[in-house]
Amino acid sequence: MSIITRFAPSPTGRLHVGNARTALFCALFAKANGGQFMLRLDDTDAERSTEAFAQGIVDDLTWLGLPYDLTAKQSDRFEAYDAAFNKLKEMGLVYACYETPDELDLKRKRQRARGKPPVYDRAALELSDEEKTKLEAEGRSPHWRFKLSGNKVSWQDLVRGDQLVDTSSLSDPVLVRADGTYLYTLPSVVDDLDFNITHIIRGEDHVTNSAAQIELIAALAGEGGDIPVFAHHPLLVMADGSALSKRLGSLSLESLREDGIDPMSINSLIARLGTPDPVEAHTEMAPIVAGFGLTRLGRAPARFDPAELHRLNVKLLQSLPYEKVADKLLSLGVNCDDKQTGTLFWETVKGNIDKLEDAVALWQIIQGPVESLIDSEDREYLDTAMDCLPVEPWDETSWSQWTTELKKSSGRKGKELFMPLRKALTGQAHGPEMQNLLLLIGPTHVKNRLKG
Repeated sequence: MSIITRFAPSPTGRLHVGNARTALFCALFAKANGGQFMLRLDDTDAERSTEAFAQGIVDDLTWLGLPYDLTAKQSDRFEAYDAAFNKLKEMGLVYACYETPDELDLKRKRQRARGKPPVYDRAALELSDEEKTKLEAEGRSPHWRFKLSGNKVSWQDLVRGDQLVDTSSLSDPVLVRADGTYLYTLPSVVDDLDFNITHIIRGEDHVTNSAAQIELIAALAGEGGDIPVFAHHPLLVMADGSALSKRLGSLSLESLREDGIDPMSINSLIARLGTPDPVEAHTEMAPIVAGFGLTRLGRAPARFDPAELHRLNVKLLQSLPYEKVADKLLSLGVNCDDKQTGTLFWETVKGNIDKLEDAVALWQIIQGPVESLIDSEDREYLDTAMDCLPVEPWDETSWSQWTTELKKSSGRKGKELFMPLRKALTGQAHGPEMQNLLLLIGPTHVKNRLKG
């Protein structure tokens, strides 16, 4: 059996770290088992779904490095859903209901007031044809529910283990709204069957839905039909245990990308959250795939700390060789003349940046112009420094030669020796090692900056 997983977001917004984690799990499981990963856009909500959000999801997955093998849009498949719905009608497994949203809400409130669970009472099944005709004459259009068996549904969940749901404790799910549009349940099941989805990996907030979907799959697939394997993973929460939903704007992949977060930092972190395995910064997907396993996930909510992501991003960034960042640096305007210069620049500055974009300011220090910070009491000292400059061409020993000679000539040492040079050459009191900066800035700029 060829494994096929699916990630099925609704294009009503951009991806965030929570649903990106589900996408990553689906992709990793397929990759680890030689299977296929499908992107399915659940865009049946015409009012809220947009092409811009759909393209945004594709862009986000591409940026994360999660290529999909198959793709489909539910808005292209209404004929398949209509056929499935008609089949269920012929089987007597769906029934028309005429309650308004307000009437259903009132029923639920009354049930709760009596200490009962808010389960639909199937009152619509008691309606006569005459009563249905009268309701429709009043202008009411029916919504349609799938009739659950009332039996207990069990499955072996790859994360949660043995699961048992008594469907008599559930409301019959609405498949079709009064306006004729489909809700999530039927299109999802039809797609899972038609595309031969073998494993459904998603958040644990779908556990109860799975019981109804299993019965719906069995009804449509018939005897001998294959039920997909389910895996419901714990949801992400913030570090303090609060809901992730309160921070979705700042935790969207789009926002994180704009904030300079590397996609592999995200993958490295969210693949390990909720497991006993240590979080390590990986620059390639292979070790993440090799270390992935749904059985490694615990049952407690996984805590996501943006500060941890930023620390990991710094660690990953500092581990990258120049070749891995050269193109991105060039796109940011860091135009090194050759690989040797680029390598020297990157090795010099990477310990002083939190995100790649920070390298631009350091490149500006090298290229200039720079406003030298020269204190009046250091003017004579910098003139002496000019006289002590080492013979050109400069190499990695030039800084040491210069400061050694300057120490002898000026009598200064420590901070009094080095700080005026840094401030004059870089315009800053802190920064990367001066030994390499001296080579990158070069003799012409050094002399001009010493003059102020």
